[in-house]
Amino acid sequence: MNKQEKYERLYQQIKELLKKEADIIAKMATINAVLYHKIDYFFWCGFYRLINEELIVGPYQGPVACQKLEKNKGVCWTSVNQKDIVIVEDVHQFPDHIACDSRSQSEIVVPIKNNSGKIVAVFDVDSKTKASFDKQDAEGLQKIVSLIYDL
Repeated sequence: MNKQEKYERLYQQIKELLKKEADIIAKMATINAVLYHKIDYFFWCGFYRLINEELIVGPYQGPVACQKLEKNKGVCWTSVNQKDIVIVEDVHQFPDHIACDSRSQSEIVVPIKNNSGKIVAVFDVDSKTKASFDKQDAEGLQKIVSLIYDL
């Protein structure tokens, strides 16, 4: 099964799990659990929720996370500020990278928009291997996290 097929299969599985749930945090937790256990290069995955202009850790899977991210620094804030997905092949080369775990080598961050189009969180995934993420990850993850507000 190629990466695109795997993401489509995971999308269908997660969609089925979320269809009867209205709580946003429960949806985030379910997405984390499925993706963390089904995609082998996900070292850490989780949500940072935008609360009162701060990125506060939400549901996640993996090692202990930074609880609050310094404003306008790092990959997550770059995603919020650019209102777009950010893929970083080598986090050690990224200006102002916030190292919550030194084993992290590459990262992808997907902004989460509510039904009004406002960014309310980001989905952050780290890998222990450089250049783990690509356009297929971006497309697959964006489709999956859209289920938070689309269902």
